[in-house]
Amino acid sequence: MNGTVVAVSSSAEYTFSKPNRAGITLVAGLGVEGDVHAGVTVRHRSRVAQDPTRPNLRQVHLIHRELLAELGESGFDVAPGALGENITTEGVDLLGLPVGAVLRIGAEAEVEVTGLRNPCAQIDAYRSGLLKRVVGRADDGTIVRRAGIMGIVRTGGPIRPGDTITVDLPARPHRALDRV
Repeated sequence: MNGTVVAVSSSAEYTFSKPNRAGITLVAGLGVEGDVHAGVTVRHRSRVAQDPTRPNLRQVHLIHRELLAELGESGFDVAPGALGENITTEGVDLLGLPVGAVLRIGAEAEVEVTGLRNPCAQIDAYRSGLLKRVVGRADDGTIVRRAGIMGIVRTGGPIRPGDTITVDLPARPHRALDRV
């Protein structure tokens, strides 16, 4: 299963959207160099308020361009980086990956998948009605989160649009993604 990096984004400040960059650098155990969410312990404001000593399982946020295209077909113009992701991908079924899958990105970087992004009401502040498009319920009533995945940086390195993404799956049994 191979894919491609479409865009990379980062922000040194707490902003909902992150501006696109020509490249970003991942730092092992921390996240995206210079990004407000980089760190060994949690950096998302809601997580810091709960327990600032918890490990940061949300160092890198990835969204698939296929979701952005689907949202566009529904009337929501959402560009890469607009939902706060660091890496916009194409060709990888991010939501279908198991916990522990490793994304090898570019020549050096490795991101280990930790779980699903749990989108919040800020998405509706960005575009009214968008939250219902990225969070829903399955027929059995379980919550379905589609706003991307989160990961930790195992091996650092530079990432640029056009870089290849290769997926290494962990040993079975696989554990399905849940919110982190």
